[in-house]
Amino acid sequence: MNLKVRLAVMNFLEFAVWGAYLTCMGNYLGVAGLGEQIAWFYAIQGIVSIFMPTIMGIVADKYIQPQRLLGLCHLAAGAAMLCCWWMGVEAGFGQELPNKSSFIVMYAVSVAFFMPTIALANTTAFTVLKENGMDTVKDFPPIRVLGTIGFIATMWFVNCAVWQDGSFSFTLSENAHKFQYTYMQFFVSGLLSLLLFAYCFTLPQCPLVKKEGVSLVESLGLNAFKLFKTRRMALFFIFSALLGMCLQVTNGYAGPFITSFKGSADEAVATSFAANNATLLTSISQVSEALCILMIPFFLKRFGIKVVMLMSMFAWVFRFGFFGLGNPAMPGVLLFVLSCIVYGVAFDFFNVSGGIFVDQECEPSIKASAQGLFMMMTNGLGATIGTLAAGEIVNHYCSWKDGFLLGEWQTCWFIFAAFALVVGVSFALVFKPEK
Repeated sequence: MNLKVRLAVMNFLEFAVWGAYLTCMGNYLGVAGLGEQIAWFYAIQGIVSIFMPTIMGIVADKYIQPQRLLGLCHLAAGAAMLCCWWMGVEAGFGQELPNKSSFIVMYAVSVAFFMPTIALANTTAFTVLKENGMDTVKDFPPIRVLGTIGFIATMWFVNCAVWQDGSFSFTLSENAHKFQYTYMQFFVSGLLSLLLFAYCFTLPQCPLVKKEGVSLVESLGLNAFKLFKTRRMALFFIFSALLGMCLQVTNGYAGPFITSFKGSADEAVATSFAANNATLLTSISQVSEALCILMIPFFLKRFGIKVVMLMSMFAWVFRFGFFGLGNPAMPGVLLFVLSCIVYGVAFDFFNVSGGIFVDQECEPSIKASAQGLFMMMTNGLGATIGTLAAGEIVNHYCSWKDGFLLGEWQTCWFIFAAFALVVGVSFALVFKPEK
């Protein structure tokens, strides 16, 4: 099989695992009696990202080839996610979880091993491409776009798949017990993780760089932090953390927000396609993401990292703002669609371009550690602080009633948009990259 195709399959499975639950988990948590803790479930991803990607990056730099470590992490993540599924099975459809603490623990274990795999997948792809004389800026984005397609595929599956009375089917009906409202989304994720575990051991070797006479700091991989000595890189990582505060907000709350319109007194709104298929609607975000990835090489070479990141920051302003102005019925649903379209720029022009920028700025001996550091600043510190802050804002203005999260959603989205605007303006003023 073609080398690029093999790496593309790896990326497809990597993000399919995440897409099975990331954007629709909030709906299930509301049913399971954990609605007020939605922010914490997404914050857990951020908390483990503070240290797990860095630790696994060190291991991948020093001891275990990254493609093998990628597989082992998915083995642990998949097993823990299947435990979450089984707890849901024992509770039953539409029932609160009797042992919520055990569910949270197993979910935390799963994401603790999953979050490092994003950086490990990048390291594996970059290493294999370079070992075979390929250009990462040109050849990586088309490979990475298959990851987004995998994310979309499982989003669609979970939105439409129905498991009811022992039978399995697909439907868009508003009355069906779809996977997006049940524990079955965790089964899909866990099964795909185990599949990727096996696939990783078929990937090409990524030889470790053996070094002699290294210091304790180097042996622990902590020398990646020396990047903070450079003002340009320090500012890059700081603003990465600030922008990372936006990353999980819509993943955590877009589903419950759109679904909340099912509780509207306006029948046209309550029975609208969008209100009853929130996961399917928000998958437009990932379709946009797939297209935007392909534009990254042009924009990065033509405009540079500063302009590309500014595009991302102001795209977040529109992402939140359109949610605040729209509704699921025509013509308001068009603003939801626009919000999903700009998400591609908001997410990709930051995450993917940032990963490429870090890879280009680092020496070979710390590349995996540097990718882990980037992950720590964005999906770790940034996402944790941002998600918890967003949770406090949402819980202040909204509350669960009859299975829906109702309240002053517009105020929440406008607060998030204002934050992204301040970050974008500040970045434009202080970040000065090399030409």
